[in-house]
Amino acid sequence: MQNHTKITIFILRGLTDDPKLQIFLFVFLFLTYILCVTGNLTIIILTLVDPHLKTPMYFFLRNFSFLELFFTSACIPRYLYSMSTGDNTVTYKACIAQVFFITFFGSTEFFLLSSMSYDRYVAICKPLHYTTIMNNKVYYQLLLSSWVAGLIIILPPLSMGIELEFCDSNVIDHFGCDASPLLEISCSDTTFIEKIIIIFAALLIIITLVLVALSYGHIIHTILRLPSTQQRKKAFSTCSSHMIVVSMTYGTCIFIYIKPPGNEQLALNKVVSVLVTSVAPMMNPFIYSLRNKQVIQAFKDLVKKITYLSKGILV
Repeated sequence: MQNHTKITIFILRGLTDDPKLQIFLFVFLFLTYILCVTGNLTIIILTLVDPHLKTPMYFFLRNFSFLELFFTSACIPRYLYSMSTGDNTVTYKACIAQVFFITFFGSTEFFLLSSMSYDRYVAICKPLHYTTIMNNKVYYQLLLSSWVAGLIIILPPLSMGIELEFCDSNVIDHFGCDASPLLEISCSDTTFIEKIIIIFAALLIIITLVLVALSYGHIIHTILRLPSTQQRKKAFSTCSSHMIVVSMTYGTCIFIYIKPPGNEQLALNKVVSVLVTSVAPMMNPFIYSLRNKQVIQAFKDLVKKITYLSKGILV
């Protein structure tokens, strides 16, 4: 180990070497990123300015949109820069920072989704006590707990990862800095840290999934006991968007751990990473808004105000 030169610069191999496919990927990722930023910023602005969207549900939705923006911005702009300039190099510190932010924001999302599930549980199962239970103090505590839990659960594997040595190869076979390709090129013994990563990832998924499942178990039980079909439809509509996002988030995450061996695993990792970091953050705000009459109405009201102000300025 002493005879090796310590690596301080990594080279990102990207998704493909085909120039035509690179152009297609650049356009695709650029458009999805713009839509992601536009959609999530719209949700953030609407929940801040519209008086009808001041409930805990929209408070959590706003913070979820913040997380989605941070998460996708931690990797997609850097890859777009690499494809447009041909500069595939990244420093060791920048690479470690990217791994930290992606895993931190991703982990926090799982805990925030479980907090959002609890909010839906209280709204549907205890509607008369909703405002008492979900007061300002409670939902700020739930938000803070999500961020702290997201940080705590990633610190042990990340602190061990910082101690890894890179001395033989500096080519990362990915479009961004990710734990798996970094472990593959490390000249340290990675057996223990790989086990730690799997254990903490499993803990993250199991803990948050159990919390979500408990909330939705009670929600479904309560909805099925409602006397009228209209009441059941209305109750389902208030949590259907969240259920879709939860299914997508957990589905893609669990799918990552069911991989074929060899090169197929690597190719699959890249495809899933693109879906998780670009497509999912783009789709989530549209899933929430298109299925929510209050958000649609708030958007129409905002457009009317902007149009009215624009006409006033022009006059």
